[in-house]
Amino acid sequence: MAADPDDERSGGTARRSQATRLAALADEVEFFHTPDREPYADVPIGGHRETLSLRGEEFRLWLRRRYHDEYGGAIGNQVVQDALGVLEGVALFEGPQRAVHTRIAALDGVTYLDLSNAAWEAVAIGPHGWTIVAEPPVRFRRSKGMLPLPHPEPGGGLDELRPFLNVASDEDWILIVAWLLGAFCPQGPYPLLALHGEQGSAKSTTARLLRSLIDPNTVPLRAEPRDTRDLAIAAQHSWLLTFDNLSNVPNWLSDALCRLSTGGGFATRALYSNDTEVLFEAQRPILLTGIADLATRSDLLERTIVCYLPSIPPDRRRTEAAVRADFAAARPRILGALLDVVSAALAARPTVTLPNLPRLADFALWATAAEPALGWPAGAFMQAFTSNRATIDELALEAAPIAIAVQQLAGRQAEWEGTATELLSALASHTDEATVRARDWPRRANALTAQLRRSAPNLRNLGVEIDLGRRKHGGRRQIRITTNAPKDRHPSSPSPGQHADLGPHGDDRPAMVTITGMGSSPSPPALTPLWQGRGGGGDDGDDGPDSAGRREVFEL
Repeated sequence: MAADPDDERSGGTARRSQATRLAALADEVEFFHTPDREPYADVPIGGHRETLSLRGEEFRLWLRRRYHDEYGGAIGNQVVQDALGVLEGVALFEGPQRAVHTRIAALDGVTYLDLSNAAWEAVAIGPHGWTIVAEPPVRFRRSKGMLPLPHPEPGGGLDELRPFLNVASDEDWILIVAWLLGAFCPQGPYPLLALHGEQGSAKSTTARLLRSLIDPNTVPLRAEPRDTRDLAIAAQHSWLLTFDNLSNVPNWLSDALCRLSTGGGFATRALYSNDTEVLFEAQRPILLTGIADLATRSDLLERTIVCYLPSIPPDRRRTEAAVRADFAAARPRILGALLDVVSAALAARPTVTLPNLPRLADFALWATAAEPALGWPAGAFMQAFTSNRATIDELALEAAPIAIAVQQLAGRQAEWEGTATELLSALASHTDEATVRARDWPRRANALTAQLRRSAPNLRNLGVEIDLGRRKHGGRRQIRITTNAPKDRHPSSPSPGQHADLGPHGDDRPAMVTITGMGSSPSPPALTPLWQGRGGGGDDGDDGPDSAGRREVFEL
């Protein structure tokens, strides 16, 4: 250990000399900056590489420790700050530009999953398999609260996951697995997953387990963010955003979640005391839980997969501790099985096509590419996804009284045309007074037009077409409402390369599907849930949106 030659000096000269020596001790560090000009450093620690922000506390502590190891003394805050100023300049003006990722990244056709462990390992997932790498070619940031993923184990199957999820039907199982696989894509768009159910339906536990398979955190479930700044900060420090036990989704949050789902930016000040603007752009997978239907605005619903979890009778419950213990034992194999499917989807995705692309088309193609590796019949995902879209249309109309009134108007006459003011009057004349006086009933023509634009896709799916761009003599804009056959809800078939053998029923449900490396299993598997709760689908009319009451309200 060398003695610090500046110990006998004093004042600014000693501080400047110490800062220079401190900056020189970082010669073994590789400095770089991100595309948005954030300075970072690749630091060798304990035989591996760690990527640290120069503006973070960990790099400051590393500098202090490096100085102590070299000179055996302590240094003041101002010395550290002076050295950091020099090193930030090196990173910004001399270092290369590199992206820094949170949990998931991609490079040259390979997806990387940060295990977030002490050795800074990652899993490289390609079209020919996956492997654990000690020093990935991409860079990851580590945020407070991030927990490590276990080393994935080969030989498992996703049928090990289903007993832990309190799903009501095979369709819900398909949609949840597809959403989870979509969360492994480095690039969105990502659908939101909304889990609904009464108290005691294991919504929070289901959300916690799903998150632990890709982005575990010390606080896996969070409350509603206070504003867009809080949401942007959460998205910067987590890959998967999980908001638990929400009562509703306010309009500002609905718009912000739409931007996170399909891509959008946030802007805020770096500090409340200055005018420096911080820009953040990202796409993130999102999971919401709540008793009541949370997404009500059409634009958010169009990006959402809605699943209703059945209740669990008291005599069939298990303790959360028991479920967690069993899940911890199975998690490495389940993670390995997920990576197997991601690898297979990467190989199949370039050849998969759908004749009719739905909203969130990239996600639909990705899930369809995964079908063979999952042992699902061809078209199983699109069938479940399309059925869920029908539920979405109903939810959107339930939340929009004006849309229900338009649908009723279309049921009375095949065609209607007039101005927005005339339409508002016509709708009000056939609607009960309480609905017309409600806060969400439009008071002016422009408000009516805005609501119609929002509800038009859902109404179109149910056979009501709205044309808002017609003009007559005199230049007055006309609205035309016509009735058509409801949009075809049959799922689009995958390309010919995606197929399954016919089963004993004569349709495309195979009796047994063999998957290389994963063994043979029925598809979908019939399992006894660890929850030991009711696993039935909606035949008894008790669960979810398939009750006769909801269907009747919107029937033309």
